[in-house]
Amino acid sequence: MSTPHYVKPKAVRGHKLMFRDATVDDAEFILSLRTDATKNRYLSTTSADVQEQRDWLTRYAADDSQIYFIICTLDGNPVGTVRLYDQQGDSFCWGSWIKSDDAPSGFGVESALIIYDFALQLGFQRSHFQVSKGNDGVISFHLRFGAVQVAEFDTEYHYEMSNDAIRGALAQYRKFLPDGAKVEF
Repeated sequence: MSTPHYVKPKAVRGHKLMFRDATVDDAEFILSLRTDATKNRYLSTTSADVQEQRDWLTRYAADDSQIYFIICTLDGNPVGTVRLYDQQGDSFCWGSWIKSDDAPSGFGVESALIIYDFALQLGFQRSHFQVSKGNDGVISFHLRFGAVQVAEFDTEYHYEMSNDAIRGALAQYRKFLPDGAKVEF
């Protein structure tokens, strides 16, 4: 089997949501989420400087070690972000997961399912990620999906999702992504 790798698609379509690659034009939207005090409580600190965000997105465009998605409704309204990064063999990490106040119901479940289905289509078999201590809603969410805590540090927990757990979540929550993720390259 070949080693999976990150490939930036034109779009990844789900049931109610669509992911598209982040561009420099998304800097203001990203900062509106990342600098919101209620949304960034468990995120790494981000400068509020729009030009710094544009510069980061310019560098990101040439970076094949990650994919940074803008999550949109099917009509193109941006409602969140998510990022895949830190490939370790056949395991991918995901994070930078934020939703706007305009996000539709079912956003969390569908966006997570899209991430997992898309990653499987790229050839990944497992996932690893971190969640900040105190972020109890997100911790519970991941545990319901089948994540297993594998480490604990001062400020965060580390989790893994096996291939069986990913496929189990895709089956269990199928009503949120009945036709799987449709990838457009």
